[in-house]
Amino acid sequence: MDGRRRVVIEGIKPEIDGGLFPIKRTVGEKVRVEADVFADGHDAVRCQLLYRKKGQTEWTLTQMSHVVNDRWEGMFYVTELGTYEYTVQAWVDKFLSWHHGIVKKIPAAQDSSVDFLVGANLLESVLENASASDQILLKAWAAALRSNQLDQMRQCALDEQLVLTMLKYPSPSPVSVYHRTLNVHVDREKARFSAWYELFPRSCAAEVGRHGTFKDCEARLPYVAGMGFDVLYLPPIHPIGRTHRKGRNNSVTPTPDDPGSPWAIGSEEGGHKAIHSDLGTLEDFRSLVRKAGELGLEVALDLAYQCTPDHPYVKSHPEWFRRRPDGTIQYAENPPKKYQDIYPIDFETEKWSQLWEELKSVVLFWMDQGVKIFRVDNPHTKAFLFWEWLIAEIHKVDPEVIFLSEAFTRPKVMYRLAKLGFTQSYTYFAWRNTKWELTEYFQELTQGEVREYFRPNLWPNTPDILTEYLQIGGRPAFMSRLVLAATLGPNYGIYGPAFELCENRPLVRGKEEYLDSEKYEIRHWDLARPDSLRDLIARINSIRKSNPALQSNDRLVFLPVDNEQLIAHAKTTEDLSNVILVVVNLDCHYKQSGWIDLPLAKLGLEADHPFQVHDLLTDARYFWHGSRNYIELNPHVLPAHILRVRRRVRTEQDFDYFM
Repeated sequence: MDGRRRVVIEGIKPEIDGGLFPIKRTVGEKVRVEADVFADGHDAVRCQLLYRKKGQTEWTLTQMSHVVNDRWEGMFYVTELGTYEYTVQAWVDKFLSWHHGIVKKIPAAQDSSVDFLVGANLLESVLENASASDQILLKAWAAALRSNQLDQMRQCALDEQLVLTMLKYPSPSPVSVYHRTLNVHVDREKARFSAWYELFPRSCAAEVGRHGTFKDCEARLPYVAGMGFDVLYLPPIHPIGRTHRKGRNNSVTPTPDDPGSPWAIGSEEGGHKAIHSDLGTLEDFRSLVRKAGELGLEVALDLAYQCTPDHPYVKSHPEWFRRRPDGTIQYAENPPKKYQDIYPIDFETEKWSQLWEELKSVVLFWMDQGVKIFRVDNPHTKAFLFWEWLIAEIHKVDPEVIFLSEAFTRPKVMYRLAKLGFTQSYTYFAWRNTKWELTEYFQELTQGEVREYFRPNLWPNTPDILTEYLQIGGRPAFMSRLVLAATLGPNYGIYGPAFELCENRPLVRGKEEYLDSEKYEIRHWDLARPDSLRDLIARINSIRKSNPALQSNDRLVFLPVDNEQLIAHAKTTEDLSNVILVVVNLDCHYKQSGWIDLPLAKLGLEADHPFQVHDLLTDARYFWHGSRNYIELNPHVLPAHILRVRRRVRTEQDFDYFM
């Protein structure tokens, strides 16, 4: 310990759980670091942010700026995949301390003769580290401070160029370094911005009643790509067990023709590294991945670590499953739901290390087939330590792999999974329907510490979730939830074709299960139906790709509207070159109107200048003036505006246009 260190460094942000977990960024993003930095007494403090790619020996240093009340701020950009490290160092700066004192003494006409000599000594103390040109300047300034010519000494001491030069050469002083090195995990861009489309390949056949194949799924690719999605997510494609197979609508008495649930993985054909024979071959799957890539789609696979009683693991590794006193294996349950066709894996098995390695090999196998995105089924029912290990191991092989956590569970559990390494996470968005609920929830996700490690992926529906809002709201409900999902979050997804065809028939009123759920039967969808939302979805995905403000959650702001059935939010780029306003009617049945209040300065607008808002959904344009403007939305026409703010620009020829 060096007892001469006088600077305290604390309160660093971002810092997750005392540095136990990294924050998250994508390539090209900024990391803004804040810290409380101060020393005893009245001396001036200097502060630097240190960062480097993990594994490098040399730090890059950047100066931090004082904000207010001993709070300092600095920033750096991450430019490569992997992990970066950062920390903060600070010291008492003798020159700045001297300068702060002398600029107070000179106006007060105090005797400063000795102080000028102190300043000269400080300038001379950094000469050996200075460049040749700066040495000439420093020597001249030092001579001026020793000249005994009062005007010359005062003029030198107040010279701004002197201060700027000395800032390049910190005067020797014991340096305090923050006691932790913190980490940033850097993913590829798709971790930050993506649009997912889920479909069941077995329902892609052109003929009614036939089991679809990967070739049929290939034929569906232009349809999905045409709507502007960039991730095609497939439920499990593995063999489905026969024992306790579920029938239609989750019946426990299936017919011989019932295909079973894709999440009931494993049969005599194989397990997690095998493909259901009715879907095709492994080469057919590779072809699907290649053809999808040619259309700008990445194939995401479901990673469901669970087994049917017929799975090869049950015979070859019985120690991986927990047995009850009567010798049977307990099937999965989430009361009152029962999954008689699924055995959960026992992560407390004595053979846990062999289990972990086998499960890791499943991911590596599908990576070898070209898959780099995995939607993980119910990760909260598996061991936390396993996920931390697995994701880290996979990223050693390929840092581009993305893991989406499908954990609809308690908030702290969901957040823990994100901290452990999951790239993106499902959310409670589906059940947040009122203005207050949406505002509170998204402020939590985007304005607190959570935003540093939890990347929301918003789904208005899934094969498991048909919310009451969608059941009773009809087509307007699907439209409003689509706009909210696609604009509140840079990552969102839909389960189709159920979504674009507004499938809203529940199995039982008051429950979220679909009638004739695709989980238990093959469905034939009429994609050409005139009431399909296909064109609206394509329009919205095009808007997202054309407007950088919608590609992150860094600057999401909710706007006041004097009607509880209207919700409004704004997103902007940092330089305000792209400003998007979104207004949604939450009432699926009636027209709603109100007045919206805009924070003009935060949006780069002037109070005394009119501006244009361009509705990117309808191409309509409106002239607004001032902060308060009128909104009216009919849910049976279109329940939302996505407005781009366009400012007036005057050319040299005095021609006005909006951009």
